[in-house]
Amino acid sequence: MYIPRLYRQEDRAEILAFLKHNSFPALVSYDGEKPVATHIPVELVEGPGEQLSFLSHMARANKQWRNFADREVLLIFQGPHTYISPRWYNHANVPTWNYMIAHVYGRVQPVEGDQLYGLLSRLVQRYETGTGYSLEGLPQDYVQREMQAVYGFAVEVTRIDAAFKLSQNRDDQDHANIIAQLEQRPDQDSQQVAAAMRRGRPSGD
Repeated sequence: MYIPRLYRQEDRAEILAFLKHNSFPALVSYDGEKPVATHIPVELVEGPGEQLSFLSHMARANKQWRNFADREVLLIFQGPHTYISPRWYNHANVPTWNYMIAHVYGRVQPVEGDQLYGLLSRLVQRYETGTGYSLEGLPQDYVQREMQAVYGFAVEVTRIDAAFKLSQNRDDQDHANIIAQLEQRPDQDSQQVAAAMRRGRPSGD
């Protein structure tokens, strides 16, 4: 991914927090003729050292998993993004867009049996916390039949490119005014971009 130096995010803690929060990426692979993509929920797993992997699953009826072997795949994590008006600057300029995005590259390994069950159980627990619903509470023969229709896998991360374009190239006056204008908008993306800009340059308050 093309990332101007000013917008490249290299803070590991910031990147991991972003990946965990935006946990429904597009998984892109190549089937030998064309790119193929599926949107999937993922679980980030931190291993020894700086090793990272993402656990996920898709329907076996989705033929994309058949082309994972011996090829690198791409996970695209889209965060908040919003239009930036040139009217907010103290000089003539053109419109632009602020955004937060990460491209994660890796190789796929299958996840089966008890590991797949654990993966699915944790995913359910994450979104059913406090409801009393769990895979363990279902008839296990039913769960096993459902699992036969699922392909589980881990994407072992080889590289991460993260771009947080948050008006880093603007002076403090313009930066502060962009935040103020975004905070007046009702949409969630504008609010989240404004918050990220504040975190990135507290002196712009």
